[in-house]
Amino acid sequence: MKLRYQLLLMNVLSTSIMVIAIWYGDRKMLLEPEQTRLLTGIAIVAMILSTFIYWLLTRPIMRSIQNLIALTQQFSDRHFGTMYIIGKEPQEFKELATAFQKMAKKLEEGFTKLEEGEKARTELIANISHDLRTPIASIQLMIEALQDDVIEDPDMKKQYLATILKEMQRLNGLINNLFDLSKLELGQEEFHPSLTYVDRVLIEVLDAHSILLEEKQMQLEVQVSDTLPRLWIMPCKIVRVISNLLHNAIRYSPASSTIDLIVKENKRQQHVQFIVRDEGEGIAYNDQLRIFERFYRTDQSRSSQSGGSGLGLAIAKSLVEMHKGEIGVRDRSDGKQGSEFWFTLPITSEKK
Repeated sequence: MKLRYQLLLMNVLSTSIMVIAIWYGDRKMLLEPEQTRLLTGIAIVAMILSTFIYWLLTRPIMRSIQNLIALTQQFSDRHFGTMYIIGKEPQEFKELATAFQKMAKKLEEGFTKLEEGEKARTELIANISHDLRTPIASIQLMIEALQDDVIEDPDMKKQYLATILKEMQRLNGLINNLFDLSKLELGQEEFHPSLTYVDRVLIEVLDAHSILLEEKQMQLEVQVSDTLPRLWIMPCKIVRVISNLLHNAIRYSPASSTIDLIVKENKRQQHVQFIVRDEGEGIAYNDQLRIFERFYRTDQSRSSQSGGSGLGLAIAKSLVEMHKGEIGVRDRSDGKQGSEFWFTLPITSEKK
């Protein structure tokens, strides 16, 4: 039975008890006949009025319940944009409707994140499969050629073996990057910082990239503040971050161009900022929003052979966030063509 009819039935029953009590008093001669008729009439009129009032008062309640039922059906069909129009309902139903709207918003956000996560997982599997299949297929073909004695020239055999070794090293690097990234994202990477001078980190990075810079006849301009504080960092991890940014800048910049490496202190925000500027083609805004995702490449046609595995920036982002810093990319702030990658490391007290 519906709630409305239950309330009306309770009203009729309560009035009926009053009428029965009047009748019982009349039978026991506790009331005069005139009193009996008067009380009976009052009870009947009261029952009619209360029934009418019950009917009116329950209308907004029933309408609110029906609206909430319709709203939940819309939510079950994932139409979370449906709005509950609040009218003259009781205050409790208004509060319930507001709670429903908040729940719908959270459900929509949850489904959106779930779909994005599923899409990212599918893309991740596809990218991993592609990046693993390509070198494996190449290795397989070369090994089969060597087994079938298709290659008889000793120098060519050495070249094949050198290529196989190179592909194996690339596979090993990809697997190591995947392992490192998974540890970082799961929070399983141990964090043991030490108080370190930034100069020490920069020297290690510059020494490692001097040959690449010479090969492309590129110039690296380094601007470092004279009074940089020591930072609580893991030097090897920050070396990896700067190396990744610098390596990308060298790879995607034209020969004989200039790369800027800037390190400066921001005392107001209490952090040290690292900036790597290149003179490449630049990065579109939509790509800037996704470039730190796993396996994302600005040129989707670029193979892992020529464009990297797409994991370097994702690892760099995780390493910077592990140090409680921020990382990003933007167009060059000086108005020139190219990109500007930056990240920050917080300045903390030397007593720790």
